Amino acid sequence: MAGSGSKWQGFWDRGGFWRAALVAVGYIAIYLGVGRLIGWVFAGSIKAEDPLGDTTTAVLGLVVPTAIGSVVLLAFAWSIGFLPRPLFGPQPVRARWWMWGAPILVAAAAVFHFLGAPYGRYTPGVVIALLFVGLFVGFSEEILTRGLGVSLLRRGGYREWSVMALSSLLFALLHLTNAFSGQPITTVLITVVYTFGFGISMYLTMRVGGNLVWPMLLHAMTDPSTALAAGGIDESVSTGSNTALLIATVATFAYDAFAIVGFIATRGDAEGRADADEPRRAPHDHPASPAVATN
Repeated sequence: MAGSGSKWQGFWDRGGFWRAALVAVGYIAIYLGVGRLIGWVFAGSIKAEDPLGDTTTAVLGLVVPTAIGSVVLLAFAWSIGFLPRPLFGPQPVRARWWMWGAPILVAAAAVFHFLGAPYGRYTPGVVIALLFVGLFVGFSEEILTRGLGVSLLRRGGYREWSVMALSSLLFALLHLTNAFSGQPITTVLITVVYTFGFGISMYLTMRVGGNLVWPMLLHAMTDPSTALAAGGIDESVSTGSNTALLIATVATFAYDAFAIVGFIATRGDAEGRADADEPRRAPHDHPASPAVATN
């Protein structure tokens, strides 16, 4: 049990997929609720049809909800005893050399999106707001899925391959909510498939980086760079004759394809690791089994 011995912490210490899903549903409900509330209170100040239309819209419609979501997740993680570990502790499963392909390709896509973005479309305030959105999205969504999700699945005794697959699935399913904003269902489903691959890439990045901070940073680069290059949130990037955006698009397809390879290649990787991420125990409990990194 957790050091405080509370029933609340004890409930989450047991882990499992449905607990991870419960956290994801709770987070998305709060995030959407905050967005709706802000849209109602500041209806006269926000251009709902154009999230990047001006600085006020970008800040109120994008920055504030993601910032509040980040604070809520951080408070929740602290309340259940997951801070600083296991969320920000070293990864208990060793990486394999080929996994470096994931962060390299994701970073390449983000850098070339930034280089090729049509900055003339935006005010400086919108660009700065998007960078803050990226920071909060990277922080919150990685804590939610690669942090809380992975930790809860590991504590539930899942094999590491299942931990990777299920945490990435939760991440992908979060994007079904795009349908609420009027996005066509075909686009939503394509986004879910893409984000599943991106989730695998972030899991592999966490493995090679050894810490949750690294997928947070890459995720924080990816969202704003893609939005700036596409000219909107959840829009497709049109390359035209822009060489930088063409390279970014190739890198994006490449890391999604690499994720499929990683999904298959890690199938037999690392047996169940419930002992590797054991909850902190009260002094009278038996000590946890020593963690032995496997590959």
